[in-house]
Order: sequence, then C-alpha cells, then structure tokens
Amino acid sequence: MKFISTRGQSPAVSASEAIMAGLAPDGGLYVPESFPVWNGGDFDAASILSPFFKGDVLESHLSSICNQAFNFKIPLKNNGDFSVLELFHGPTAAFKDVGARFLSECQSHLVKNHQTVMVATSGDTGGAVAAAFYGKPNTDVIILFPKGMVSDRQKKQLTCWGGNVKAYSVRGTFDDCQRMVKEAFADPRWNSETSLTSANSINVGRLLPQMTYYARVAAEHFQNTGRKCNFIIPSGNLGNAVAALWAKRMGLPIDQIVMSTNSNQAIGDYLKTGTRNTHKTIATLANAMDVGNPSNLERAIHLIPVIDEFRKIASSISVTDDEITATISKWATKGEIWCPHTATAVFAWEQINRSSSSKESSDWVVAATAHPAKFETIVEPLIGKKIDVPDSLNSILSKESIYQEINANLSDLI
Repeated sequence: MKFISTRGQSPAVSASEAIMAGLAPDGGLYVPESFPVWNGGDFDAASILSPFFKGDVLESHLSSICNQAFNFKIPLKNNGDFSVLELFHGPTAAFKDVGARFLSECQSHLVKNHQTVMVATSGDTGGAVAAAFYGKPNTDVIILFPKGMVSDRQKKQLTCWGGNVKAYSVRGTFDDCQRMVKEAFADPRWNSETSLTSANSINVGRLLPQMTYYARVAAEHFQNTGRKCNFIIPSGNLGNAVAALWAKRMGLPIDQIVMSTNSNQAIGDYLKTGTRNTHKTIATLANAMDVGNPSNLERAIHLIPVIDEFRKIASSISVTDDEITATISKWATKGEIWCPHTATAVFAWEQINRSSSSKESSDWVVAATAHPAKFETIVEPLIGKKIDVPDSLNSILSKESIYQEINANLSDLI
C-alpha cells in the first residue's frame, strides 16, 4: 500500500513515511493510493488497518500497536432514540485519544534519532497529543493553542506537562495556529534542524485509526439488523468525518454521514456551492470545532471530487450557540448530559428525525466526542448540578500550568 498527496505533485510513499512526514512536500495531505474492500470478515482494529500497512516496516508491529493504543473502552449505547458512540473514555476524555495514541505508538517504532512533533489545537487535540507523547524518548512536542479560545480544563490539559512538551498560547485563532504549523513544514530551517512531524489530523496516522470504530459499529449493526447505519459526527477540522468517509469507501455498511457543525460553516458552504472558500473563524461554545478553513476538506474533495456525488452520501447541519444550550438543557431533563460538541450532533438528529420519520431510529449513531466535564463552565449552569469528573481528568487539574504567550508568527518560535 502506498500513500499519495492530495495535490499530486509528490512521490508515493509508504505508510511509515507518510506518518513520519506529516505533510507531503507539495503541501498536500497524504491519502491512501487506493482503498481495500472489506470482505465481511473480522472488524477488529488490526484487521481493518492491516491492508494499509501491507509491506510496511510497521506491519509486524500492528497488532501490538493497536493493543497499546486502544486500551480503553469505546462503548455504543442506545438511549431509545438513537445510539451514542462514546469516544471520550481515553486519558484526556476526548475522541482525539484514539488517533493520538495510535500515532505515538507508530512513531515509537520509527524514530531513530530525534523528532519534533508540532500540533495546532482548537481545544482537544493538543491535550491528547501531549498525553500520548509525554515522556517519549527522543521526542519534543510543541503545542499551539489560540489564546482565550479553549476552556479552562482544556487549557490545563494542554499546559500541565512540562518536560518534553512545550505549550504556546497564540494571540490569534486556531486557523492562525494551523497556518504556523504548515509554515514550519515549508521552512527549510525547521525541517533540517528539528526532524519535524505533525500530530494534527493533517497526519494520516491520526485518521487511519479513527476508521476502526466506525467500521466496528457499522459491521456489528449490519450483522444484527441487516441494515446500514448512519453517523452524525461533530465536525471542525473534518478529520473524524473523513475517517468515516474512508470506512464507507472500504465497503463498510454505512449509509449517510451527517457532519454537525457550529457557526463555522466551511463544509456546509462547500456542500451548497460546490466551491471551497476560506472563512473567518467564529468563536462558539463548541470551541474545539471553531475552524474556518478545515484542512481535511481537501481530503474529502480528493476522495469524492464530484460535488453531486458528495451530496448523495454526506450532508451538514449548522447549529448555533443558542441551539447548543437549548439542546443541553432539554436532554438533561431526560438524564443525558452532552458536551457542547456532542450537542450539535444531537440537535442535528432532532432535525433529521422531524423530517424523516421513515428511518429506523436505531440506525442513527451520534458520535459523542468529549466528556461534558471538560466544559463544566458551560454545561453545569444549564443542568443545575455538578458533573462527575473522570479520574483521568481529575488527576491533572491540580498540576501547575507551564506555557508561553506568543504572537501568531512562526518567527516567535524560532
């Protein structure tokens, strides 16, 4: 299996080379050269991923990597209205733990001398990357996050590490942070002096493992019911949604993929117009999805370049802050507590359910992407009570925060 750039101007590389490079030399994102077809057999993580590592130096380590990375539960629960895929049981209580831990385990087998992992985060990615790479030998981590645009508990997860993890509060937006990462990859000095790689979802090593939970749920649902399932996925930089699109391309029994967004509507505008435009980032309550120019839209368009074909399988529903708070408040009376991001997906389900009563409710799966305790200042006033804090999150809240504040210029890091 080889991986190619979305921009078509770079040589094809192996999975390991794509994972270590992060970004392709032509500035594009690595994608599989082709997609294997699921044969209806095993759907454990290693089985789903093995075709992508065929002939790669990591092939013989894949089972061990998966066992180390996926050592927490990812339960699917049905609440009577729809199923909820709980992706927040990892060390940092967000779905980003899946990709970050897999990437860290892969790179542990590949790093021979030294590497610098640089990551831009709108809230959850940086914490997951820091936890996954903290203390790893021969590895430095640089985290860039937008000043004042992450929750207090998210900020603590980004800044409590020290050691080989350096955190920077950037005077700007997530898109500024993401731009700085891409500029670093294009800068000869950074590449020659730091052995730079990325842990953002621009790195294909983040997206590949995220396919596995969609594959498992879809396969199990089809075996049990004979029907395909539909996913509603809170979407910002679109990595999680593209992972679902890749699983569908492999032939997994997935029907519709709905991307719920906040007021940042880059994907919604693309689906309406067929043209990709740059948008200014809007700050919202679902801050980890505050992305005006999602990188992974490039991967989605590369996968499905004809807009009419894209619209047949994917759609987008935008959710305002008022709709987020109303959704959290309403469902709390039913005993369900959602984070602001998951609330966008629940609101999207309500919209779909009102307009499409013929669909089997059990066929709809909402991706719950973060634990509500990470957003206690938003959620607790709405539900009128304290949220139990997971042990993994509670253990870091008393630690000291260590970070620097910088302008949104790569030169501030040099």
